[in-house]
Amino acid sequence: MSKQRSRDTKPEVTVRRLLHAAGLRYRLQRRVPGMARNTIDIAFPGPQVAVFIDGCFWHGCPEHATFPKSNPAFWREKINKNAMRDTRTTAHLESLGWTVLRFYTHEDPELVADQVAKVIRSAKPVDDRSGPKDERSELP
Repeated sequence: MSKQRSRDTKPEVTVRRLLHAAGLRYRLQRRVPGMARNTIDIAFPGPQVAVFIDGCFWHGCPEHATFPKSNPAFWREKINKNAMRDTRTTAHLESLGWTVLRFYTHEDPELVADQVAKVIRSAKPVDDRSGPKDERSELP
């Protein structure tokens, strides 16, 4: 299990390539604000959209979840904890005003990229710059 990739998986890279080809720019592995150990797979900070590409085994996909026969209690607890962490992370990001999109690795990357692109293009960017405006920067 230690050989399993936690980032840059084939489905994730494929979705990123499709998003980039569609002209969308994003950030990778951004920390979740206020949750030091959690990261967003594909983040769009301007419109505040977080995209997660979850592995079917590790995140308990309802279609493909399987549990190993050796030490099943450990694995069931581990996968359930991962799913609970995903739920907490989603709720936390949504409370901060982010839109959270979660997909499983078995989903078609083209459909995933299309859904993400629709959300990004319909979202309004959040102006996170604070403080008074510089009066000299405004033209008469």
